[in-house]
Amino acid sequence: MKLRIENLCFSYAGGGGVQDLSLQVETGEFVGLIGPNGSGKSTALKNLYRALTPDSGRVELDGEDLLRLSPRAAAQRMAVVCQENQLPFDFTVEEIVAMGRSPHKRLLDVDTPEDRRIVRAALEAVNLASLARRSFLHLSGGEKQRVLLARAIAQQCDFLVLDEPTNHLDIGYQLQIFDWIRRLKVSVLAAVHDLNLAALYCDRLYVLQAGRLVASGTPGQVLTPELIRSVYGVESRVELDPRTGRPAIRFLPEGMAN
Repeated sequence: MKLRIENLCFSYAGGGGVQDLSLQVETGEFVGLIGPNGSGKSTALKNLYRALTPDSGRVELDGEDLLRLSPRAAAQRMAVVCQENQLPFDFTVEEIVAMGRSPHKRLLDVDTPEDRRIVRAALEAVNLASLARRSFLHLSGGEKQRVLLARAIAQQCDFLVLDEPTNHLDIGYQLQIFDWIRRLKVSVLAAVHDLNLAALYCDRLYVLQAGRLVASGTPGQVLTPELIRSVYGVESRVELDPRTGRPAIRFLPEGMAN
């Protein structure tokens, strides 16, 4: 499934937002949005999954105007995984994952054997089948994020939006979650905080600074010491990892750049 964003603009009343953002994700690509805090990554994605409404611009998913689709129709095409959700009520892991089937059901429809099979398969995909009856609120942060990923898997969409879903997790959980996402073989647009994770998993990157697109390309093209200095204000050394062929970034304290 392909995504195309053209000249997307959104401004907050107090300032900030995104301006004239254009990007695309081809079928099966894992595309990353990177940039410092406040650069507009999450704002751009919130306009995409309709937590915010753009001031102007166009968003197409496989040629359809995404912003004109009903919420249900949009959810049948695109799933979203954000940073850990805070739930006001307690649910079991299985119940959370089953919520991913909602876009495919009508009001008051009960779960079918096929729904239950899909939920079980989603839990197995993230190695959480043994926790199906556990309380979501009592899980660790990494387990909660895996549950939310399983919910997105159960939604059975061909496009996945990730809004910094691993930002607060230990590196082991971050790698696990990105590995599982890669195995889904769906189109992905992700806001990624960690540049080394972006280099390792993304096919292409778009760089935002102060709400505007300043660079795009493969990780090797984008993640240079010059761009990192310009956008993030820090010195770095960038080398190709011989095992992955991807850039590996080492950040340098002030005074150690030479």
